[in-house]
Amino acid sequence: MTGGNEAYFNTTTFKGRYRTSIATLGALAGIYMYTKVRGGGTKSGSTSFPVIKSQHSLVAKHVTPEKWSKLSGIKTKTSGFTLAQAIACAVQFDDQHCGIYAGDEDSYSDFGEVFHPLILEYHGLSPEFSHTSDMDTSKLKGNIDPKAPVKSTRIRVGRSIEGFGLSPGITRQQRLDVENLMKHAFAKLKYDLSGNYYPLQGMDEATRQKLVDDHFLFMSGDKNLQAAGMERDWPEGRGIYHNDAKSFLVWVNEEDQLRIISMQAGGDVRGVFDRLARGIDAVGDSVQSESGKKFMLHPKYGYLHSCPTNLGTGMRASVHIDLPGWTKEGLPALKKRCEELALQPRGTRGESGGQTGVTYDISNKHRLGYSEVQLVQTMIDGVNTLYKEDLDLQKKHGL
Repeated sequence: MTGGNEAYFNTTTFKGRYRTSIATLGALAGIYMYTKVRGGGTKSGSTSFPVIKSQHSLVAKHVTPEKWSKLSGIKTKTSGFTLAQAIACAVQFDDQHCGIYAGDEDSYSDFGEVFHPLILEYHGLSPEFSHTSDMDTSKLKGNIDPKAPVKSTRIRVGRSIEGFGLSPGITRQQRLDVENLMKHAFAKLKYDLSGNYYPLQGMDEATRQKLVDDHFLFMSGDKNLQAAGMERDWPEGRGIYHNDAKSFLVWVNEEDQLRIISMQAGGDVRGVFDRLARGIDAVGDSVQSESGKKFMLHPKYGYLHSCPTNLGTGMRASVHIDLPGWTKEGLPALKKRCEELALQPRGTRGESGGQTGVTYDISNKHRLGYSEVQLVQTMIDGVNTLYKEDLDLQKKHGL
């Protein structure tokens, strides 16, 4: 559910697609559809079982009348979130695969009878699993073949700070408090991570245009984020941080409280991962020194995110690479091969942006149940395999 919400950088200049703003009326309609409730982990009167438009979604499978009767009246303690808000996308739209968001850390426990089996099914895990995080770059073996036509590398993770709601349920004051905390935290970053924070609210036109030109500026208008309540009070409490080299970015209060991104031209995955690991540690240490709070880390689900598809690492490690041989072989064949390698192929315009030319965005498939090092290693090894096979396919097709 998250891929279409990301900004993508051009394969040579870090520029690419970004979410386009829709009409103001559409945004207001999405916000209107979100029903604000506040509570304290209490039980109130339940409502009638909803009509779920996405009949083939995981929500339709795991939100049964029995579970609804038991859970629909609960309001979480942190942000007063309800099960009705959690499944809003599956209720309103007929195109959801997963169809559920968490409004806060409490959602994963208060509505655990829905979330837990849904998470196991989506990630293909057994009930006994537990997630282990590992950002030790020294454990990586090798790197992308320097001869491979990799244009750029990008690795991102999501992080959430204890005590605040996740974006679907976060209160207005909590959102402002997160932004204020991050302003102070960013000021502590040093050396190659140092840079500037740009709040969306009150942004001058010259700064806005520069961020648009760099394609760093995330925008409003995503129907899922609207239906789930993530665009309330837009653009208040939101912003973008980047270092001077524009190789380290943090989005504040978009789909997750924090999206931490490391990227650069070429195929030095180890270098990008190393900067990301250092950046995550630096941001986390700065947040803790400012507030005493840590990132939300669940003993079973790993790092918590608003979307359960991102649980665990919340990481997407990707490269933009030219694969002319696989292009001739056909997209279905490439998708099948990537599935075998635990990878995902996308167009360089993102999950829903389509494919043009011979350049593909290749990333890790999994998020939960594998460490960050494992997923980056899988991406490195898989991309090297695709490159070698592409050379053979180029000969096969006379390229």
